[in-house]
Amino acid sequence: MTIILTPEGYQKLVDELNRRKGALRNEIADAIKEAKEQGDLSENAEYSEAKASQNDNESRILALEAQLKAAEVVKHTRKSSKIAIGSTFVTKVGKVEKTFKIVGSNEVDPKEGKISSESPIGKLFMGRSAGDDITLTTPSGAKVVYAVTEVK
Repeated sequence: MTIILTPEGYQKLVDELNRRKGALRNEIADAIKEAKEQGDLSENAEYSEAKASQNDNESRILALEAQLKAAEVVKHTRKSSKIAIGSTFVTKVGKVEKTFKIVGSNEVDPKEGKISSESPIGKLFMGRSAGDDITLTTPSGAKVVYAVTEVK
């Protein structure tokens, strides 16, 4: 299965992988070593916690490596006036301006306005241009009109 990522999303995964394989792995190894030095491991909460952290870290490393192996990095061409993966665009809902960026599903962050190209709202914006009005029907049945004012 291919995972769509922006160059920024790909780099974020690479950075996390490097941190987990380097500094974090070393910190956990040190915590295990210190816990072992305390004696009886059967009743050593610090040892159990450090081993659980080690297991979580190694599992995440495997997941990150799999994601990076399956990644397809999609670069947005700034020349395009159409919204695509990697596009940042500005909309207006009434008098309120909102800025969004279309990203792969692994990069979604609503607080930063990053929406998935596979989400219902992302699908509505894909291929649209400045000047287009997009009507979104919410789960409650309300209609929200987004006016695309700029595609970056």
